Order: sequence, then structure tokens, then C-alpha cells
Amino acid sequence: MKFERTTDTDRLTEWTSADGNTTIRLRERAGGDFAVRYDRLYQADGGRGYAFERVETRAEAEALAADWRETPPTGAVE
Repeated sequence: MKFERTTDTDRLTEWTSADGNTTIRLRERAGGDFAVRYDRLYQADGGRGYAFERVETRAEAEALAADWRETPPTGAVE
């Protein structure tokens, strides 16, 4: 699935799938660590999916978001 970067600020970056049913969001948390969230709507092929991870650095968060853009996270809550 193809993703487009739809939001890009110093603290928040979000990618949206071409069909608009999935978003991946990377954000800096108040404590300086980072959260990465995968959210697929229930209307999407494959149904609802959600995953959330916290990591220490922006580089780790960018790498995780890139992985999820290529392959949806395993164990995403359906």
C-alpha cells in the first residue's frame, strides 16, 4: 500500500494511505520520547487494525514508521 506524508511539523508527522483508510502517526511526547501509532479503519480491506509503540529517539520512530508503511504491524489489534 502506498502512503503519502500528509502532516509534517517539528513534533508530529503523519502518513495517510492512498485509499485514506490507514494512518501512521509519529509524534514527540512531552517527556522527549516518541510515539508511533498505526490506525486502520474498520471499512478498510482487512478490517480494523491498531498498534502503538513508544521509542526513545526520533530515528527509531522514523524507522518504525517506515517499516509499518511497508508491512502492517503484526499483532495489530483487529
